Amino acid sequence: MTDLLKLTAKDFKSDQEVRWCPGCGDYAILAAVQGFLPELGIARENIVFVSGIGCSSRFPYYLNTYGMHSIHGRAPAIATGLASSRPDLSVWVITGDGDALSIGGNHLIHALRRNVNLKILLFNNRIYGLTKGQYSPTSEPGKITKSTPMGSLDEPFRPLSLALGAEAGFVARTIDSDRKHLTSVLRAAAEHQGTALVEIYQNCNIFNDGAFEVLKDPETRDSALLRLEHGQPYTVNGEEHVHDVTDPDPTRAFALSRLSEPTPIGVLRAVERPSYDRQLNAQLEQAVTERGEGDLGALLSGSDTWMVR
Repeated sequence: MTDLLKLTAKDFKSDQEVRWCPGCGDYAILAAVQGFLPELGIARENIVFVSGIGCSSRFPYYLNTYGMHSIHGRAPAIATGLASSRPDLSVWVITGDGDALSIGGNHLIHALRRNVNLKILLFNNRIYGLTKGQYSPTSEPGKITKSTPMGSLDEPFRPLSLALGAEAGFVARTIDSDRKHLTSVLRAAAEHQGTALVEIYQNCNIFNDGAFEVLKDPETRDSALLRLEHGQPYTVNGEEHVHDVTDPDPTRAFALSRLSEPTPIGVLRAVERPSYDRQLNAQLEQAVTERGEGDLGALLSGSDTWMVR
């Protein structure tokens, strides 16, 4: 057994002080990710976490891997360049409901559409936490916040529905406080070749405390949750179905993504299709084989260049 396979959660903890509000759900997610990463069997220098802006986006500071705290909403774009140019790396994106679905919405949907080999963890607390409690793209209608004192008028995004509409091959949901379930979903996402989107319900105990309490309370969670497992039956509105994450038709997965009572958790869809980075690098290899190495100087001074006097 090599030293690489002996990595533990401690090896993935950085020397930085973790600075989230006491009781924040991000702590539980961080602990789960640090505990899961040794399972990958990948050297720390071959793992990269790229984040945008927001409370969740402090994540790269706390992991002893390569990482980048980038700019608002642009983490998928930066991670796309990295995953495409370095297909040997395990590239993860950390984002929140505001970062991913507001200013970063366009970058998110195109990463999903292209099927870049990224694992995107979307922390959804249905509020802007870093900027102190404004409503977010996932806040429910009527939500009273500092920026919506009379209640939000917006219809919220449903991240999983959005991802399926963008042709995402892997779509899942889990909860910050359920360590076992969260780890199982992370494991499934890591095994998927292509873009994997994992929505994580995460409690903001300062600005939106209890947003998911009905899904966590031992007295209500069993009836409030629909736990999905591939090949296992589930019942919705009196009809029994067998869950098939590999169904190429996203209709059933989309219908599940629209449910709120009960709320589905687990993998909704896991369909393999060629990833963008592999196809891109295959084109580059073909171009070199057929035409030889490129000439940057010739490209810059080619026939489509003019001199303006």
